[in-house]
Amino acid sequence: MDLKFFWVMNEIDTFFWGFVAFFLILLLGLYFTVHTRAFQIRSLAQIVKTFYHFLRHPVSESNSQGIHPIRLFFTSVGGMIGIGNVVGIVTAIQFGGPGALFWVWVTGIVGSVIKYAEIYLGFKYRIPKSCGSGFQGGPVHVLREAFRHRIFPITVAVFLCIYCVEVFQFSVMVESVSFNYSVEKPIAAFILLSMILYIVIGGVDRVTKYCMYINPMMMFGYLFMCFWVIFSHYEQIPALFQTVFAAAFKGHAAVGGFAGSSLLMTIRYGVGRAAYSADIGMGYDSSMQVESRVSHPENQAKLAIFGVYVDNFFCSLTCLVVLLTGVWTAAPMIEPSLAVQVALFPYFPFVAKLLPIFFFIAGFTNIVAYFSVGVKTAHYLFPKNGRQIYLIYGLVAMPLFCYMGGGYALLLMSLSGAGLLILNLTGIYRLRKQVVFVRDFDTASNPLVTKEV
Repeated sequence: MDLKFFWVMNEIDTFFWGFVAFFLILLLGLYFTVHTRAFQIRSLAQIVKTFYHFLRHPVSESNSQGIHPIRLFFTSVGGMIGIGNVVGIVTAIQFGGPGALFWVWVTGIVGSVIKYAEIYLGFKYRIPKSCGSGFQGGPVHVLREAFRHRIFPITVAVFLCIYCVEVFQFSVMVESVSFNYSVEKPIAAFILLSMILYIVIGGVDRVTKYCMYINPMMMFGYLFMCFWVIFSHYEQIPALFQTVFAAAFKGHAAVGGFAGSSLLMTIRYGVGRAAYSADIGMGYDSSMQVESRVSHPENQAKLAIFGVYVDNFFCSLTCLVVLLTGVWTAAPMIEPSLAVQVALFPYFPFVAKLLPIFFFIAGFTNIVAYFSVGVKTAHYLFPKNGRQIYLIYGLVAMPLFCYMGGGYALLLMSLSGAGLLILNLTGIYRLRKQVVFVRDFDTASNPLVTKEV
């Protein structure tokens, strides 16, 4: 790829995530936060209660069709937790400095209430599938209602198709397997593509069955290692937090192999990577979660808030591990796909063999979940043969970016995510008065207490 073209695209990406995305997420998130009196914070107990209700009552509040909400929750979380907040979030620290962690937290808080609105509207305008069981919905249907012109849903569908071929995570998986197990890249790519196709061809139902059992084990294993490292450096934590809050508003000077960061870079990487990891305003999650069988959309939307918090928690742990171990200042700069491995290795020597497995599981669940949404979206664009076209596109794009480098892959994901964010957040704002925020959860037939924005 021409270096000048790459530089121009990178500058556009920097401007968008440093200025436009920050204000879009912050302003819309603050709007919902103020008008709902911080719904995402004061309703946390009820949000957790909703999660445990569905976890313990597999058939409660359900329709005759659709997928169980907990299966969709773990699929959604699997689409967020993984390479995005283990590798992608590392770049926030390596390029944005310690202050980026503060903006990761801000994005999680204000972004969670945006996610609620996104899922709620996805449910409101979903429709039954024309053939088979289940539902069609997501940003395509929401924007069709918000703008009443085909160009908007078609544009967001194109961006979503690009975004849902997870070239970045695929390239990280291939690189990790190839480096740690001495497997040739073409062989690793072929095996991974074969497995992805098998899962995706089975549709969203097969994807959720796979993620339901794999993701919890992956999450708890990573949690244990991160907490072990953080507690080993507990005496450094107060000073680190002071550095995080100070750098959040003025950037950070060069230190070690860290080249330094301006305030713009700190905000850009903190907001951009957190929004990418939690799928805030991107539309993937909405397209997935509208398949739920719940009768009340607010309950699935509250699960989405919980999912953002879980994702943000994992992002924070990764950032703390990289900061406390000093990996972010290493010279020369450590490849992001290997940074967490280097940070954990002194405490868990087996991590060199374990982390590729983790990346494989995390990346695989991410890719198949995203890819299944892309297939659905391609069918909207080309009802006759969109599925076949998209499968061919994925088979070409993912191996191609393995050889172009992770920077190019992440830039493509970031730029397509930028297009999705602008369109989706604009649509959500136009339909903001149709979003109902429900705090209380009642499994009986009593009316639910509602707050309309």
